[in-house]
Amino acid sequence: MSTVMNQRVKVEKTLTINKPVDELYRFWRNFDNLPRFIKHLKEVRVYDEKRSHWISKGFLNESVEWDVVITEDRENELIAWTSVEGAAIETSGRVHFKPAPGNRGTEVKTVQEFTPPGGAIGAALTKPLADIAKLFGEDPELQIKEDLRGFKMLMEAGEIATTEGQPRG
Repeated sequence: MSTVMNQRVKVEKTLTINKPVDELYRFWRNFDNLPRFIKHLKEVRVYDEKRSHWISKGFLNESVEWDVVITEDRENELIAWTSVEGAAIETSGRVHFKPAPGNRGTEVKTVQEFTPPGGAIGAALTKPLADIAKLFGEDPELQIKEDLRGFKMLMEAGEIATTEGQPRG
């Protein structure tokens, strides 16, 4: 589900992953791992336990970079982060880890919010945000859903299945 709030986009997705809470939490908490399953991230440089620098693929293959600080960290339960004041990207997110009913693994819920950068989209700000995101080639709700699926594949199978680079049949 995604909603638009004062030009800010909020996307929530939940998926059950057949792995224990502690394993999923540890993997995600190591922000160096994020580019392995978050498609638009090129690199994350971890400065310390709270701060990191994120580099993303931007419009026309330009890189967009910003710093992030962890705002809440409850082991095996929740990781929350936000971009620092004045960052190129205004973003925040959190991921919740909860044992799934019936001992079926872990429910992983991501909530991500962002404000598209004003300079990059200029006059297009009068359009709905979903349209703007599509101009950049990505639907935020679909992208976050795919990223969460990638996390599931990586954790359950050890790799992310893809058809990229394969001929059409």
